[in-house]
Amino acid sequence: MPARIQPTARQVRLGAELRKLREAAGLTSRQAAALLGTNPAQMSQIEAGNAGVSGERVRKLGVQYDCSDTELIDALVEMATDRTRGWWEEYRGLLPAVFQDLAELEHHATFMRVVGTVHVPGLLQTEEYARAVFAYVVPELPENEVELRVEHRMRRRQILSGAPYEAVLHESVLRTRVADRRGARAQLDELLNQSERSNVSLRVIPFDADGFAGAGAMMLYAGGRVPALDTVQRDAPYGSMFLDASARLLAMRTLFRRVESAALTPAQSRDYISRLTKEL
Repeated sequence: MPARIQPTARQVRLGAELRKLREAAGLTSRQAAALLGTNPAQMSQIEAGNAGVSGERVRKLGVQYDCSDTELIDALVEMATDRTRGWWEEYRGLLPAVFQDLAELEHHATFMRVVGTVHVPGLLQTEEYARAVFAYVVPELPENEVELRVEHRMRRRQILSGAPYEAVLHESVLRTRVADRRGARAQLDELLNQSERSNVSLRVIPFDADGFAGAGAMMLYAGGRVPALDTVQRDAPYGSMFLDASARLLAMRTLFRRVESAALTPAQSRDYISRLTKEL
């Protein structure tokens, strides 16, 4: 099987999980390759996400690695055999790969938890808000690429009709006008509309809330089929990071709980946003 030119984050994650299982079993890449009847170079390609692996081979490795977590192996087999070509594939080669990786992550997530302390989270943004954010990028993006990014972000919003989605937003996010007064009011109205969905929980941290020191807590926590396959996406100054180390996942779960504890209830949050809307 030829090496992939540009593996997706999901393909890289599958390879990384197989490598973790091998290392936990105390086996070298050469030994694992022998178990599959292949060579070490091919094994390295599989673990790097640069080459595919069949579900049968994943199960064989699970046995050889003495992995008793059948739910994890089943989830890895699903990742290995998934041939989904979602709508995001239309943007491959047109937008940076992270745009497709994020859309794919959201598509497969069993739940999502989001913390916003700078911007309204992408899935909750209006078209005007998203356009203002992308137009602010330095160096300035060509108009056609801004529009392509806005289109991609708007298409991502379809996922809000599926898995549970919890968002915690600081008041600063709600008060910052990334566009103008009219756009700010439309964005607040959109948040109120989305908060009425049965699977969406929206909570606000007011400026005067005690016990909140998490201004840098922006994150998307996406649940995997099993907890070991959860993923955290965080924005960085020069791109987006996907975190999956068990220690980091635990830290991010703890951080979300701390942030959430400072927030109003969903009902109180809707009332709070309604008051802010009337101020505009």
